Amino acid sequence: MTEYTANELMVVRAARELKDDDVVFVGIGLPNLACNLARLTHAPNLVLIYESGAVGAMPERLPVSIGDPALVAGALSVCSLPEVFLNYLQGGRITAGFLGGAQIDRFGNINTTIIGGDYHHPKVRLPGSGGACEIAILAEKILIITPLKKRNFPERVDFITSPGFLTGDSAREEMGIGGQGPIAVITDLGVFHFDRQTREMILTDLHPGVDKKSVQENIGWEIRFAGDLHTTELPTAEELRIIREELDPAHIYI
Repeated sequence: MTEYTANELMVVRAARELKDDDVVFVGIGLPNLACNLARLTHAPNLVLIYESGAVGAMPERLPVSIGDPALVAGALSVCSLPEVFLNYLQGGRITAGFLGGAQIDRFGNINTTIIGGDYHHPKVRLPGSGGACEIAILAEKILIITPLKKRNFPERVDFITSPGFLTGDSAREEMGIGGQGPIAVITDLGVFHFDRQTREMILTDLHPGVDKKSVQENIGWEIRFAGDLHTTELPTAEELRIIREELDPAHIYI
């Protein structure tokens, strides 16, 4: 068995959530690796859109920021940030968006605004939404990729910056928010999907060598395990080669 890192496993697992016809709003970091891995393997027609305005980007090397010139060379088009949001996101053309945050709760709500206290007097003030709230509302589906740590996964976030399923059940629909909402949370211990009725996170995939107790110790509520709990499929040698040799040879992210 080829050795792999936790980040490599997260990247591979996230890439497998993407389909060949997806139009993806991409961030930098692990989501960027996952999207480009999918593009170079099972989803050659994947369209990558970066917040900086690169549409249909096909970077030959790993971009280190959303303003990296590597995103422009070979792209289908380049436009302004407002045009990306207006024509693609608000236009209903984004099928998948990657998000992360300081806190994620059991219903997939994301907090990037404050920690502790109230909005006007927080213990810690974070950068805020940027475009994350709009992506959470307007993209067809949301993928979250982040390590699983108890402080980052409370039962309820301190502030809802980007809505998942709010209080669960039909709350998202009752607020008039479209799209599927978050469909998967990919962590370094396992993968969560969401119950179709309660909208609660359920652990569906456990990574090799990880037990249920380890997952429970790193999350802030009593989690539900799928009845048919799977073991995450290992990265292939080719997937690891692409990550290590083509996408991140300097090991910036892996």
